[in-house]
Amino acid sequence: MSAIADDRPGSAIDIEALRKRLAHGGEIWRSLDEIAGAAEFRRFVQAEFPAIAERLPAKPNRRTLLKLMGASLSLAGLAACSKAENILPYVRQPEILIPGKPVYYATTLSSDGFGIGAIVESHEGRPTKVEGNPDHPASRGATDAVMQAAVLTLFDPDRSRTPLKDGQPASYGDFLKDMAALVSRWTVSQGRGGALLLDAYTSPTLAAQIDALRARYPKLKIFRHDPLAMPAAGEASRALFGSVLTPVYRFDRAETIVSFDADFLGEGPGRLAYARDFVARRRVRDPSDRMSRLYAVGSTPTITGAAADHRLAIKPSEVEAVAAGLNAALTGQTGTSGSPIDQAWMAALVDDLRAAGRDALVIAGAQQSAFVHAAALAANAKLGALGNTVELIEPPDALSVDGDLGALREAIGDGVVDTVVALGTNPLHTAPASVDAHKAFSGLNLFVHHGLYRDETAFLAHWHVPAAHELESWSDIRAYDGTASLVQPLIKPLYDGKTVHELLAVLGGQFETDPLSLVQQHWAALDDDAWKKALRDGTVPNGAARPVPVTMPPDLGGLRPAAKAGDGIEIRFVADPWLRDGRFANASWLQELPRPLTKIVWGNAALISPATAQRLKIANGKVINIASDGADVAAPAWILPGHPDETITLSFGFGRKAGSVAALAEGCDAFRLRSGAEWFAAGAAIAPRKNSVRVITTQHHQAMEGRAIVRHASLDAFRQNPDFVRQDAPPTPTESLYPDWPYDQEAWAMAIDLSACIGCMACVSACQAENNIAPVGPEECERGHEMHWLRVDRYYAGPLDAPETLFQPVPCMHCEKAPCEVVCPVNATVHTHDGLNAQVYNRCIGTRYCSQNCPYKVRRFNFLDHQSFDKDEAGPEQGVHNPNVSVRSRGVMEKCTYCVQRISAKRIQAQIENRDIADGEVVTACQQACPTQAITFGDRNKKDAKVVREKSAPQNYALLEELNTRPRTTYLGKISNPNGKLAKPGKATDG
Repeated sequence: MSAIADDRPGSAIDIEALRKRLAHGGEIWRSLDEIAGAAEFRRFVQAEFPAIAERLPAKPNRRTLLKLMGASLSLAGLAACSKAENILPYVRQPEILIPGKPVYYATTLSSDGFGIGAIVESHEGRPTKVEGNPDHPASRGATDAVMQAAVLTLFDPDRSRTPLKDGQPASYGDFLKDMAALVSRWTVSQGRGGALLLDAYTSPTLAAQIDALRARYPKLKIFRHDPLAMPAAGEASRALFGSVLTPVYRFDRAETIVSFDADFLGEGPGRLAYARDFVARRRVRDPSDRMSRLYAVGSTPTITGAAADHRLAIKPSEVEAVAAGLNAALTGQTGTSGSPIDQAWMAALVDDLRAAGRDALVIAGAQQSAFVHAAALAANAKLGALGNTVELIEPPDALSVDGDLGALREAIGDGVVDTVVALGTNPLHTAPASVDAHKAFSGLNLFVHHGLYRDETAFLAHWHVPAAHELESWSDIRAYDGTASLVQPLIKPLYDGKTVHELLAVLGGQFETDPLSLVQQHWAALDDDAWKKALRDGTVPNGAARPVPVTMPPDLGGLRPAAKAGDGIEIRFVADPWLRDGRFANASWLQELPRPLTKIVWGNAALISPATAQRLKIANGKVINIASDGADVAAPAWILPGHPDETITLSFGFGRKAGSVAALAEGCDAFRLRSGAEWFAAGAAIAPRKNSVRVITTQHHQAMEGRAIVRHASLDAFRQNPDFVRQDAPPTPTESLYPDWPYDQEAWAMAIDLSACIGCMACVSACQAENNIAPVGPEECERGHEMHWLRVDRYYAGPLDAPETLFQPVPCMHCEKAPCEVVCPVNATVHTHDGLNAQVYNRCIGTRYCSQNCPYKVRRFNFLDHQSFDKDEAGPEQGVHNPNVSVRSRGVMEKCTYCVQRISAKRIQAQIENRDIADGEVVTACQQACPTQAITFGDRNKKDAKVVREKSAPQNYALLEELNTRPRTTYLGKISNPNGKLAKPGKATDG
C-alpha cells in the first residue's frame, strides 16, 4: 500500500542536521522523516501494511483475529443510497445505438469559467468517461483531474433534486408563479431594486441574455462574484494600452522563459495547451537536441517551479522587486540594490533573455500585481517577443458589471438592492472575511439561488432552484484564446435541473423555453449543416480571438511597485488544484487524489518552510493559529522543502460542511482570512497551539532504500554521457530461473518520459475513472488502504531549502519475470500471451503473497466493500461505472492492467477488419489523459513502433532492473537545462 498518515505529529526533526547533510547534494529523498531516518519512519516502512501492524497487538487473540477477518464495513457518506426504481427498455432502439458499444460526443467543460474541449464516452445514454478533444485548442486531447471527475459529480447522490421555497420542497411551477410576479414588478420599476450575482462565465449566449435584460430593465444591477478571479492582467493592460487585454502565450516558440510566480503548468484556463507546448521544446532523445530553459521566481512551490531549471523561493511581497530589477536591467538602468535575489543570478537570466531575443518569454503570475504584469509585458516588448511568444487578445470573459460582492453588499446596505438572483455562485462560503455575506443576504426581500447543490447559500435563500450539470446542459463557452465551443448534453437532467440560460429567460419574461433553442438563437448565423459540424467538432469555426496590435509606453503606464511590506509572516492564498474554491468538495475522487507536491489527501494544511518551522519550533501536524486583519484560523502545519521563508501557503476549498463527502474532509477554511480579492496578506501572526492533528499524506511509503529509482542529469551531462542512467547503477542480470515467454502476436510495453512528466496527477485520475477504482475515505487512507492503481512518486534532490523536485509515475511494471506470479497459490496472477501480468479476480482468495513479493508495491488489496452490490440499495453513483471493467468486491487484489479492456476492443476491431492492430491504436487511459504526452504505449514486436523508438533512447532504463524482473514499463531519465554560469540552484538572500 502507498499511504500512511503522520498520526504521531509533533515528532521532532533536527532540521539543521538535515540541512548540513544535504548541503553537498547528490542524495535523493522523499520526505523529512525519510532523510532523517527516524525510528518511527523505519518501522512504518518495514511493515507491509504499517497502520494495520500498529493496530494489531503483538500476539493477537482468537477474538481479535475473528473480528478482523469478519469485518465488513461500509464508508458512511460515500454511497448515499436510494430505492431502486423500475425502468423501461427501448421501445424502438435508436439506429446509432448498439448495446454494449459506446458512442462519443464532443462537448465543453468549464474550468473557472473558461471552456476546455472534451469527448465524452456514453454507454446506452449514460456518460461514463471524459477524454480531451484533440481538436480543441484548450485541451489538445488531454484532460485533468477535475474533468475526469465530471461524470462523478453528475451522478452525485447529494446533488440538489427539487426546488426549495424557504427550505421546503416546492414545485417549479410555484417558482415560475413567484418569478412572474417579480417580472411584473421589474417591468413597472425598470428593474429598480433588483440585482443579478453571476459566477465566472464566458458564454456568448449568456452575455447576449444579460444585454437583453439590461435593455428590458435599465435599473437592474449586475454583479459578479468569482472568488478565484485575477484581474491584475487587465488592470495592467488598461494602464499600458488604454483597454483591457488578455495575454496568450506561445511556449512552442520560446527558448528562454522567466516566470514571475506564474504556475502556467498547473493553473489557468490554458494550462493543458501550455503544458503540451512547453514540454515539446524540452524533449531530448539525442545529444544534439536543444532544450528551452525555464527560470521560476515563486512565492510558493508549484508544479511549474518543480519543472524549472532554476527556481528562486521568495516572499510574495518581494516578487515586485524582482520584476523591477529585471525591467531595470533590460532598459540599462542602474541601481537594482533593492532586488531580493543574487545579482549573478539576475545577470545570467538577463543574458539568456537577450540571447533568445524575440524567442524569449516573460510571464507574470495571474495573481500578481498590475505592476508585475506591466513589467513582464515591457520585458517582452524590449526583447521583441511581443507578438511572437506572447500575444494580446480581447478578454474572453469580458462582461460589463456594476461591481463585485463587496459592491453588492454596499448596495444592499444602502437599500439600493432588495432582490438578488445568484446564479451558480456560493458567496456564503467564498465571501472574503471583510464581507459579511450572511448579514447582507439575510436582509433581502427576495433571494433566489441557482446551484448544483443545496450549499451554504441555498440554505439562506428564499428560493433555491437545482442547476443542470454540465453534462446535462445546452450552452456555449469560450476558451482561453477566445475560441467559442458548444456545450451539448449527454443525458437528460436527472433531477429536472435548469440551465442558467433558462433562469435568465424566465427573468426576461419567457416562461416556456428550452435551453437548446436559447443557444441556437444566438448562433442563428449557423445553418443546419454548420450547426451539426460545430456540435461534431466541438468548436465553432473561426471563433478564436485575433491578436490586438499594441505599442508599449516608456514608463509602464505610470504603474509603480507597492511599498515594501513590513516585517512578519506573509500569507499566500492558492486555490486547491482539485477542489478549486470548494465547488468540487463533494467529489470523493478529488478529495482522495494526492496533491502533487505535498501528497496530502482529505484536507489541507498550512505550508511552511523548514527554516520557519525550525525558528518557531513547529513539527508536521502541529496546530498553529494564524491571525491576519482581525481574523484567525487554526490549521495543522506541514513543512514543505523549497517553500519560501516567513511565508505560509493556505489553500481554498476546505472547511465545508454541506455535502456528505465534503464533511468528511479535514482542514481549514482559508476564506476566513482573506480580507478582499487579494491573493496575499502581510503582517500575519502565528501562535503554535498545544495540540496536534493528523495530516493524511501518501508520500512516505515505498521508500528509496538507497536504490537509484529516479535518475536525472543536466543537458550538458547528457551530452557528455548519454547513458548516464547506467552510472552507479547495479548491473542487470542476464540469466533467470523464470521461464521465457514466446510472443507470436503482440508484446505490449510502455515508456514514461520523466523529462515530460510534470506531476499533474491527470494519469491517476484517468485510471480511476476508467477502471472503476473505489475511493475509500480518510480513515482507510490513513491506514494506507487507498486503491489507486497508479501513483506518482515525488522525490527531492539537493539541499533542504532549495531542492530539485522529481516526479515518477509508477503503474504495474508487467514484468517478464514477474515475482508475483510464482507465489500465487490459486493462479490468480498469470502471464498472458501478449505479455501482460493479468489478475483474475474471481480466482483471488486474498492471500496477498503477490503484494509481498512485488518490489514495486503496485498492487492494491481491497480490504472492504467500498461499492454497493445490492440492487435494492443502489444509488445514482452506480451510474459512473465503466461497464467494460468489472467492479471488484472485498478480498481481492487489484492492479494496473495496461487497460486490457481497451486492448481487447481494438483487437476485436482489427480481427473484424482482418488486419493487425496499428501502432498507436491502443491508448491507455493514463496515456490519453496526459497533457504532456509523457507516456508511450505500443507493441514491442513492431520494430517501427513509437514505444520501441522511445526504449531505444540512450537514457531509457528499467526500475530496479538489478532485480532481474525485466519490466515492460521503462523510464527515460529526466534531463534539465540549467545555466552553466549558475553551477548550483540560485538561493534567495535576506534582502
